[in-house]
Amino acid sequence: MTPAQKNEAIEVLKGKFSQYDNFYITNTESLSVEQVSKLRRLCFEKNVELKVAKNTLIRKALESFNDEKYTGIYESLHGVTALMFSESPKEPAMILTSFRKTNKEKPVLKAALIGTDVFSGDNQLKALTNIKTKNELIGEVIGLLQSPAKRVLAALLHHHEQKEGAATETAAAE
Repeated sequence: MTPAQKNEAIEVLKGKFSQYDNFYITNTESLSVEQVSKLRRLCFEKNVELKVAKNTLIRKALESFNDEKYTGIYESLHGVTALMFSESPKEPAMILTSFRKTNKEKPVLKAALIGTDVFSGDNQLKALTNIKTKNELIGEVIGLLQSPAKRVLAALLHHHEQKEGAATETAAAE
């Protein structure tokens, strides 16, 4: 790889790191070409970008930001590295989990950056699948906000129906 090609690759990586708040670093070393193709297809279907890059280029791209949030990532840059970029913090974890059901615990999660939080190690994959997406959180908040209002309306309706029922019984008795 020429110096110009390296600089171009670093610029592409910098663009991806700037574009996405969430990315996963995986080890795809033991996967066959067929398995990597299958993983790429899964990622494409779920709007996750999968990019294989050299560790030194990834490190240089991250170091160019001078941001403390990336320091926990550097130790995971070894072996064959594939990056998964996504708008959703959860989707790459879901892809890895479903892919591993047929591929014997491969690929291995090295690290993930979700917003400003670094998750290091393959043992973090389960926690990452439980992260709530923005839409899920909004839905929960709306549900919580609607719940008291629904109870108040139900109580008012019930009270109103009881009054009408009592008024009807009184009118019938007279």
